[in-house]
Amino acid sequence: MHIIPAVDIMNGCVVRLVKGNPAEKLIYANDPIEIAKKWEGEGADSLHVVDLDAALRTGITNTGIVSKLIQEVNIPVEVAGGIRSLSAVTEMLNRNAAKVVLGTLAHKDPETVKQLAKRNPNKIVISLDHIDGNVMVDGWRMSSGSTVIDSLILFMNMGISEFLLTSVDRDGTMSGPDISILSTATNFTGAKIIASGGVSSIVDAIKIRNIGCSAVILGKSIYEGMLSVARVKSVL
Repeated sequence: MHIIPAVDIMNGCVVRLVKGNPAEKLIYANDPIEIAKKWEGEGADSLHVVDLDAALRTGITNTGIVSKLIQEVNIPVEVAGGIRSLSAVTEMLNRNAAKVVLGTLAHKDPETVKQLAKRNPNKIVISLDHIDGNVMVDGWRMSSGSTVIDSLILFMNMGISEFLLTSVDRDGTMSGPDISILSTATNFTGAKIIASGGVSSIVDAIKIRNIGCSAVILGKSIYEGMLSVARVKSVL
């Protein structure tokens, strides 16, 4: 199972939100590239880099920082946050992002995503950010009208195999992952499930591995020092 630290960027700083709420923001560093190199040095398999300003439509973006970060590390970088157009996807891939994570665009314009997946095999990840199994979009503020299961079926039928499942209610809380929904998702043959939200211990990571997830994203737990990338790697 791959270990993927999250580097969430807001106004140029590395931050963590609680349940996606910008009012509950903790700033951990003012140099995202330095943090990215730190996780790379600890043995991260790849990085999950999120432009929170773009995701939340704050009026600014961190595209330049994300691009430089991709250039500065030697491990794959998957980018997410506010990528809501074909041109934005193309731009990130041209900037050497290993993968692009799509949420709002995927649910509002699935046909475009289908074409993107055909043109860019294994580079498109569908984000299924959910509250009690109901998929949220637009910075986790609106319901997509679809469930995790319905979305998995829809996008797998389009040839997409990799999905990022984030429990919104658990993200940033370190209260443990939503094993129930993750288990249901991993039962879909051929689906690669990246688990995110609530992971706070080695036990959580082992549970995620044991139900068949392909990767786990580590966020607040590594920034708070409750876990380290190296420690998780040594166990898994």
